[in-house]
Amino acid sequence: MEYLDIHKKAKRKKGLEMLLGSDWELETAGGSTGEAFSARDGERKLFLKCNSSPFLAVLSAEGIVPKLLWTKRLTNGDVITAQQWISGRKLKHSEMKQPEVASLLGRIHRSPELLDMLKRIETEVKTPEVLLRRLYTYSLPMEREAPILFKALAFLESWKSTVYPEQFVVCHCDVNHNNWIMDEKEGLFLVDWDGASVADPALDLSILLYWYVPQTEWGEWLEAYTFELSNDLLRRMHWYAVLHTVEWLLSEGDHEDDEHLNGWLSYLDALVGKNLA
Repeated sequence: MEYLDIHKKAKRKKGLEMLLGSDWELETAGGSTGEAFSARDGERKLFLKCNSSPFLAVLSAEGIVPKLLWTKRLTNGDVITAQQWISGRKLKHSEMKQPEVASLLGRIHRSPELLDMLKRIETEVKTPEVLLRRLYTYSLPMEREAPILFKALAFLESWKSTVYPEQFVVCHCDVNHNNWIMDEKEGLFLVDWDGASVADPALDLSILLYWYVPQTEWGEWLEAYTFELSNDLLRRMHWYAVLHTVEWLLSEGDHEDDEHLNGWLSYLDALVGKNLA
């Protein structure tokens, strides 16, 4: 399998070299999928992605991702998108509290253009039932972490009917600080939209607020997002915080050291112990 992956990546890179011409130098641009590259020709530089979602075009038009320059299809069927290269940096943990982050996320969640386009591509709305059902596709461990995970799953089941929003919106679904890029002119972009879904805005808000913003500052942060903190939003965010933590433990927890894993289990236990009423 590993040999096939390496062979596929090599063929993809060769196809890009033929598409761009010999003047361009290609390098992988992070990640293990082999689908993202940087291309340089002197002072010119591009960010290339294989098989990006058609959603990228409307994200570019809205100024949420770096400008889309062109889209081309290779002879093997791969669709290549080229975006303007941004000389910028990822946001630090502490910078996620900035009102600019809240403002951009609020604009995304309220955009009818984004919602209309994503609904054409992603037909399944990620309701609480759908997301909870996805958790059961993971193999549940039979070790020390199993009791708290079963307790958390029971918590999610018991509260799922109470956490429906008034409206489902476009959610990025992975708003961690590594996906927020600030360019040299302090323009802000949210990148890596491969996992975007139509879902409750609390799905994004729970990750951002629980992981990056002190609870005493949630109200102020949501003012920049242009939404008022309410008991209903608190309940929904709490439910999604439990969901995200369970999913992380099921998908990634076995790769961490015992101390880190125990910290996440304690965090989950504390979350589940809180009353949502």
